[in-house]
Amino acid sequence: MAVIEHVFVLMLENRSFDHLLGFAGLRGADGLTGAESNPLPSGERVPVARGAPYILPIDPGHEFGDVVEQLCGPGTSYAGGPYPPIDNQGFAACLADHIARTRAAADPSLAMRGFGPDQLPVLTTLAREFAVCDRWFSSMPGPTWPNRLFVHAASAAGLDDSPTSLRSVTSIVHGFEFEHGTVFDRLDRAGLSWHVVEGDALPQSLALGGMLERAVERRFIGLDDLKERLSRPGFDDAYVFIEPSYGHVLADGRNFKCGSSMHPLDDVTRGERLVKEVYEAIRSSACWPTSLLLITFDEHGGLYDHVTPPPAVAPGDTFDPDNNRHGFRFDQLGVRVPALIVSPHVPRGVVDHTVYDHTSLLATVEHLYGLEPMTRRDAAAERFDHLLSAPAQRRDTPARLPEPAVSGIRECEGGTWEERLAGDLEEMPEHLSGEVDAALVGFLHVAVARELHLAASVHRDVGRAIRDEEDRLVSAVRGVRTKFDAVRLLRDVERRYQRHREA
Repeated sequence: MAVIEHVFVLMLENRSFDHLLGFAGLRGADGLTGAESNPLPSGERVPVARGAPYILPIDPGHEFGDVVEQLCGPGTSYAGGPYPPIDNQGFAACLADHIARTRAAADPSLAMRGFGPDQLPVLTTLAREFAVCDRWFSSMPGPTWPNRLFVHAASAAGLDDSPTSLRSVTSIVHGFEFEHGTVFDRLDRAGLSWHVVEGDALPQSLALGGMLERAVERRFIGLDDLKERLSRPGFDDAYVFIEPSYGHVLADGRNFKCGSSMHPLDDVTRGERLVKEVYEAIRSSACWPTSLLLITFDEHGGLYDHVTPPPAVAPGDTFDPDNNRHGFRFDQLGVRVPALIVSPHVPRGVVDHTVYDHTSLLATVEHLYGLEPMTRRDAAAERFDHLLSAPAQRRDTPARLPEPAVSGIRECEGGTWEERLAGDLEEMPEHLSGEVDAALVGFLHVAVARELHLAASVHRDVGRAIRDEEDRLVSAVRGVRTKFDAVRLLRDVERRYQRHREA
C-alpha cells in the first residue's frame, strides 16, 4: 500500500454527478443513456439532454423541502420519521414551480441538462486519468451548509437546512459546535499540520467552533500561499482543505458570478480553472509521490441525477434542537455528486462503484493517520484508500491539464476584489430590497467569525475579542432587515479583511 503523507480536498458547489459527468462517456460508469426523463406539472415529460449552459439563469431550489420533492416526486413533503420513497422524478417539476414563484426567465428543462466532455475538459481528463466514484452521495438530502459541516465533523450539528435565523447570533460567535469536535481538532491532537485555503474573505469553515483561534494562528491561507509553500522543499501539511471563491454574492448579494465555486449561477469554466491550478500545483511539487487529492461537490444544487440515494447511518451525536427545523434524523443520504480520487498511486481509468458519502473522506483520513472516528457515520463509512492500488508509483500522470473550455462569458475579465467592492451602497438597488435569503444568512454567520478574527488578531486573544465585540456584533447582525443591510455589512467586513491581509 502506498504511503500517503498529504491529503488535499477541493470541495466545490452545487452540481450533481449526471449534470457534470453523466454524458462524459466514462467506460463502466453509471452515467446517462439519454432515455431518462422527469415529468412537468402539466404531465409532459422532459428528457435529459446534452449541452448544459455554462451559467444558469436561475438557481434551482436545493433546500431540504426542495430535495424531498426532487427525490420523492412533485408535491411530496416530509413530516418527520422515515424519509419518503425515492424515485428521482421531481427535479423538473420542482424547478418549474421555482420558476413560477420567482417569475424567472428560465426553462424547467435546465434541471435535466448535462455537460458534454468537450465543455469540461479538465474534470473529464482527471476522471479518465485517475479514479471516478459513481456512487458518492452528499451526506444528507439538503443544501450546502449541513453537507459542508458533515465533511468536517461527520455531523451537521442537527442543521437540516440552510441557517435561517439572525436571532441566534449570540451562539454564532462561538461557531458551530459538535459533541465530538472536528477533523481539525483530531489533527491538532495528533500533532499533524493542516491548513484551510480560503478563496475569499468568508470561507464557510471559519464558522466552525474553535476556528477563530486557528485563524489567528494563520491556519487560513490563500491559494497563492499554498502554491508558494508547495514550491519549496519540506511541505509538511498532512491535510489541506481548499475552499473556492464564492463570487459576487459578497459584493452585491445578487449572484455567485466571478467566483470559482462552480455554483450554477457562475461560469463553470472558472471552477475548471481552479481545479487545474490546484492539480498542477500539487503535481509539480516534491510531495506529489505521497499525495492524495479528492475533488468533490458539497451537494447537487437542484440538478438531476438518476441514481437513488441509499439510507445512511445517523451520526448519533447530541446537537442543538434549534438547528433541526424538519425533524430530520440524518438517516438518508442526499443526491449523488461527482468525486475524483487523484494520486500517482491510483491506476488510470478506474471507476469505483462503492457507496460513499462525504464522511468517507474522514474515514480515510482517520485510517491513514491513526485517528478515532467522530460519530457513528464516519465509523460506518466506506474508505477509498483501496483505490491506491497501482503496483508502483505512476510515471505517466499528466504534468498539465487541458485549458478550460471557452464559455464566451466575459463579464468577469479584469475584475478585482477592489473594483467589486469600490464605493459604498448609499441607495438600495431594486434587487436588494427583499428579505435576507438563506445564502446571505450563511455568509453573515461567517462574517461574524471574520470580525472576531480581525479583533483577536489585534491583541492575540480570542476570548477577549469575544468579550469586547460580542454585543456590537449581535446588535449589528440583528439590525439586518433586508438584503441591502446584509450586503453592506458583508462588504464592510470584506474590505477590512483585505486591508488586514495587505498589512
